[in-house]
Amino acid sequence: MKIGILAKIQNSKEAKNAGWLIGGKIIQMILALFVGVISARYLGPDNYGLVSYGNSYVAFFMAFCTLGINSVIVKELLDNPREEGVILGSSIVLRLLSSFASSLMIVGVVAIMDHGEAVTIAVVALCSVSLVFHAFDTLQYWFQARYQSKTTAFVVLIAYVLSSSYKIVLLIAGSSVQWFAFASSVDYITMAVLLLGAYKRHRGEKLGFSTPVAKRIIKKSYHYILSSMMVVIYGQTDKLMLKQMLDEKQVGYYTVALAVCNMWVFVLSAIIDSIYPTIIKCFSENKEQYEKKNRQLYAIVFYLSVFASLGICLVGDWGINLLYGKEYASAGMPLKIITWYTAFSYLGVARNAWIVCEGKQKYLKHIYFCAAILNVILNAALIPLWGASGAAMASLMTEMASIIVFPAVIAPLRPNLKLMFQAFIAPWGNRKARKKCL
Repeated sequence: MKIGILAKIQNSKEAKNAGWLIGGKIIQMILALFVGVISARYLGPDNYGLVSYGNSYVAFFMAFCTLGINSVIVKELLDNPREEGVILGSSIVLRLLSSFASSLMIVGVVAIMDHGEAVTIAVVALCSVSLVFHAFDTLQYWFQARYQSKTTAFVVLIAYVLSSSYKIVLLIAGSSVQWFAFASSVDYITMAVLLLGAYKRHRGEKLGFSTPVAKRIIKKSYHYILSSMMVVIYGQTDKLMLKQMLDEKQVGYYTVALAVCNMWVFVLSAIIDSIYPTIIKCFSENKEQYEKKNRQLYAIVFYLSVFASLGICLVGDWGINLLYGKEYASAGMPLKIITWYTAFSYLGVARNAWIVCEGKQKYLKHIYFCAAILNVILNAALIPLWGASGAAMASLMTEMASIIVFPAVIAPLRPNLKLMFQAFIAPWGNRKARKKCL
């Protein structure tokens, strides 16, 4: 009886958590659509692609900046509630140090790769400022662990409204592409200030630093550093290689395809973030419920993605024409390919809860190392043939391999693959039905 009551309470928390996250993201999506479309039309495929190229460098180094901490901090906070302030403070300090180093590395790399292109170097440098302030994003996980995503939803929304307002002012003033490159930094600067204020208002423990705690966090998260870097390689290599092998215009087409494809994925992020703490709790309290929650999450992610991808394939060309204009018509085919990437990509995000609970982090680096190599090879082969569509196909094939093919080769990860197939084949069936399916 008690278990049933607790389950209902948990489900209620998950629903409310997801509700706030989704509600905030819907408003954010509307703003992103409005401001993004106007910005893309104003900048044109070349400059729009250039800003995206700069943000790709930021995303590329973001994996190193986070140090894998985001994947383990919720469990750390739940397991050590008396050390919240030290855990958060130590995590932020570690991320700040890595962010400063990464910003310097980005400027150095671009100065070599794009030697003589002053505008490109300036754009990338301005984009990289956001890395430093992104370190305070760690505070979001404190609210997530406490099922208080209402607060972070408001913070993220306010920050996005301000950064959108900044872009609108730039559009009215007819500003250059460099000012648009600084927009993401405005977003994270605002978010950092608001998160610190919200944490203090909710009487969070005083932030502090502890070398032993920092070492403990790194010991648990370092597996994710290489894994995250490999994920970024096959997540951002496409844009970097498109720019180097072809031009900014192809990056612009590809970016628009991704933008349309990602208009709805905040729903998946909200669902995963809301169920994540429950899966971690169920792992130590109820094994059957733990597996059930994992299957439910995989089924929701997979079938929502398939449904959305079918819709995008049907109306994608029309949507791009309506929103971005004929100048971006070439983004239609990449969109129809990359949209199928979403299901596999977010299954990987959902899988992190199982990976953390089961302590299988060390296998991720093997998966993503192979995936990164595969992605570079596929991009090198397909981009010269099909341009942006080739990059989209390379990403899709790589993601399918990292979620299904590579884990099938690693025996300790096969139980998770089995849970996924059970979720795909009989998402609403009982345990006997799932066993028959397999």
